[in-house]
Amino acid sequence: MDTLISNVTVVTMNEKLDVLFGAYLGITDGKISYIGSSAPEEQPATIIDGTGMVAMPGLVNCHTHLATTVMRSFLDDAPRAAALEQQLLREAKLDDRSVKAAATLGIAECLRFGTTSVSDLYYYPEAVAQAAADTGIKANVALASYRFIDQSEDFDFETDDQCVEAVRVADKWHNHDNGRIKVDAGLYAEYISNYKLWEGLSAWAQEKGLGLQLHLAETQAETEECLDRTGLGPGELLNAHRLFLAPATATGCVALTEEERKLLGKKKVSAVSTPIAYAKAGLPATPVADCVKAGMNVALGTGGAVECGNLDMFEVMRATAMAARTVGADASAMPAAAVLMMATTCGARAQGRGDTAGMLKEGMDADLILVDFSAPHLMPCHDVMNALVFSAKGGDVALTMVGGKILYQSGTFPTIDLQHTVQELVGYAIPKLMEEKE
Repeated sequence: MDTLISNVTVVTMNEKLDVLFGAYLGITDGKISYIGSSAPEEQPATIIDGTGMVAMPGLVNCHTHLATTVMRSFLDDAPRAAALEQQLLREAKLDDRSVKAAATLGIAECLRFGTTSVSDLYYYPEAVAQAAADTGIKANVALASYRFIDQSEDFDFETDDQCVEAVRVADKWHNHDNGRIKVDAGLYAEYISNYKLWEGLSAWAQEKGLGLQLHLAETQAETEECLDRTGLGPGELLNAHRLFLAPATATGCVALTEEERKLLGKKKVSAVSTPIAYAKAGLPATPVADCVKAGMNVALGTGGAVECGNLDMFEVMRATAMAARTVGADASAMPAAAVLMMATTCGARAQGRGDTAGMLKEGMDADLILVDFSAPHLMPCHDVMNALVFSAKGGDVALTMVGGKILYQSGTFPTIDLQHTVQELVGYAIPKLMEEKE
C-alpha cells in the first residue's frame, strides 16, 4: 500500500451514498485499494492523518475555458454583447505560449479548489493538452469549432483547417497517460456553424470513439432565432443531423422545449449547468430538475474565469441548489446529495470516466480531495453533505490527489512552478493580450 489516509470521514458518493466516520482509506498504484472502519493489516509507505478532514471524490468541472484566466475581472461590468465582442478581440491575439501559461494558472486554481478533472472547450487545444499533461490533472480537451460553410462549398473534413487541427491533437493526445487526457470533438454552438461541420464532427467522433462538447440553447433568443430560421429548435436541428450519435456534453440547455429535453435524454446527452457564469451574465440557470426528469445526465461547470470570476466548484454547487430552490419556491427542491452527485459521479459519467472515477470505492482511481472541517464556518457539522454544499468553500481544500498523486497540498503545487507561470503571464501573455495594433 502506497498511502493510507487515517481517521477520516469518507463521503463515498457510492450507490448507497455511504458516509463513513473515523475511517481508513488506502491507495495502491493510483487506485483505491482499501476503505474500512479499522486500519488495514498491510503497512503503508505513507500515512496521512485525516483527523478533522472529510475525504470525498474530486470535483469534476464539466465546462470551462481554462485560458480565460488571463482575462479575469477585465470585462465584469460590461453588457453581455459588448463583453463578448471585447473578449473575441482579445482572444484573437493569443497564441500557444500565452494559452499554455493561462491554462496552467487555471489548472492550479482548479486543483487548489478541489477539482481533479476538467472539460475544456476552447481554442489552442495543443497548448491546453500540454498544460494538463504537465500538471497531472485529468482533462477532456476540445477545440471549439465555429464556422459557417457555404451551402455550395465542397466541405472536406480532412482538409478543413479547424478539423485538421482537431484531428492532429486527437491523434497525439487522446488517451494520453492511460486515459488521463481525452480529446473530444468540439462545436462552439449551432448558431455559428452549419450542418456540414456538424455531420463531419459527428462522423469523426463516432469513428474514433470520442465524446463531443458544445454550447446548446443557452438563451431564449438563440432558440427563437433557430426556430425562425429552420423551423426546429437547436436540439431538434442538431439531432436531425446526427450530432448526438456521439456521447455529447451540452452546456446550457436553458431554452430547450420539454420535447427536446426528452429527445436528448433518449440520446444520453449530458446537460451541464454553469449557474454562476449565467447569473453574472444576467441569464437564468439550466432547469436542472427538468433535465433530470427528461432522462438527461446533469453535470456542473464553472465556465471560464472571465465569465464567472473564479473556478471554485463549491460555489457552483451552492448556486445550483439555490437556483433550483428559487425557481421552485421550495427549500427542499435540490438536496445536497443530488448536487454532490452532479459535481462528482455525474460529471465523471459525462466525461466518459464513470467506470473509473466519481466515487470513492475499491478499484476506482484515487481522485480525491481532503476538506478541512476545522474552520469556524464548518462547525458544528450536523450533516456532512449539507456542510459540503452550503458551508464549505474551495479554500477549505487541504489536499487534492489525482491517480494517487498529490497535486495540491497546504499551499503547495508539486507539479506546477507557479512563480514561472505568473512570470509568463505578466511578461508575455498579458502584454500580448492588451497590445493595441497601430
